[in-house]
Amino acid sequence: MKAAAQSGEEPRWGKGTEFPEDGKFLEGPHTRASEFRRLLRIGADFIRGFRGLHFVGPCVTVFGSARFQEDHRYYALAREMGRRLGRAGFTVLTGGGPGIMEAANRGARDVKAPSIGCNIILPKEQKPNPYLDRWLEFRYFFVRKVMLVKYSYAFVVLPGGFGTMDEIFECATLIQTGKIKNFPLVLMGTDYWQPLKDFLCHGMVPEKTILPADCDRLLFTDSVDEAMERILDAATHELGLVWQPAPRRVLGEEGLQKADPGEREEVRKAG
Repeated sequence: MKAAAQSGEEPRWGKGTEFPEDGKFLEGPHTRASEFRRLLRIGADFIRGFRGLHFVGPCVTVFGSARFQEDHRYYALAREMGRRLGRAGFTVLTGGGPGIMEAANRGARDVKAPSIGCNIILPKEQKPNPYLDRWLEFRYFFVRKVMLVKYSYAFVVLPGGFGTMDEIFECATLIQTGKIKNFPLVLMGTDYWQPLKDFLCHGMVPEKTILPADCDRLLFTDSVDEAMERILDAATHELGLVWQPAPRRVLGEEGLQKADPGEREEVRKAG
């Protein structure tokens, strides 16, 4: 992949890393100087994310597999979910790749709602999808995960693989431990998620490794109406979406505010 990067070939997407140095990250202690340089790179990743997402408004993050094609029923479900979120005044935030991510961003684009992708440079699969108003590129997975959670008021999860499972349990753990409020966590595609639901509610709960309330925090549904009802109820009665910072010219931030503030009026009034 290093050779591909040097040749000017576009980075691709997948489960590896474009930078050989990233493989050293978890190897253990290195020299103080190299650890400090790595800290600066991580900090730069965070700053790029904070700066790029500061004015996107209230988001809902949609997770799911990159492998579903346009003719798949889960693609259609994600696209409709993106439309409904956009119509409600939310910015649709995804990992920016193909499959479910593309479908949700495409749904937002269908209704002229803001559509954002938080990408990570990886060597396989595909480049960012074509339905993004803005996309940010991250070097570190954990920084990207922070961004996908930090700016969202709800999480919608469609069928996916290891990465999607990681995102489900990351959000569920943050909610369970009180690190974030009891934000809606909606799993769509009930036939796909049924074994997971059985394991959580009829395996872990009886063994008392989680509480019944932990299982109840997850909404399993195929209904876009039911999903939107849960999300909007939390937005209007629990979370309060009232603050929208103004960009400052002196900081060069005006160009970062892509969406028309009027598109966000319904959500702001809901608070």
